Amino acid sequence: QVQLVESGGGLVQPGGSLRLSCGGFGRPFSVRGWFRQAPGREREFLAAIYWGSDTDYYAEFVRGRFTISKNIVTNTIYLQMNDLKPEDTANYYCAARSDYNNDAFRRGQVHHWGQGTQVTVSS
Repeated sequence: QVQLVESGGGLVQPGGSLRLSCGGFGRPFSVRGWFRQAPGREREFLAAIYWGSDTDYYAEFVRGRFTISKNIVTNTIYLQMNDLKPEDTANYYCAARSDYNNDAFRRGQVHHWGQGTQVTVSS
């Protein structure tokens, strides 16, 4: 059974940092990445990384603040988030797709979702 499990969310002050993790179980995927959804807003793409190469890509509004990475040995991807702002408050989701259709991935057309982890940025 395929499963994606996120961890690492929590409460952080503005300007702080968090690192989210997403463990994958079941089988490998071609692309894995991160989305978020705030209350009353649509889910939005953040970043993605290819499992078989060093290719990664980002939404423009997080470039420079968020970094995606992976550990092939542990089948885990990470999202390092720096200089967090209150508007980054959302539920963050890990996602995976079994092919390299980047346009589909950006639109949220993925094959598997994690359950989400809450990030709250507040003083």
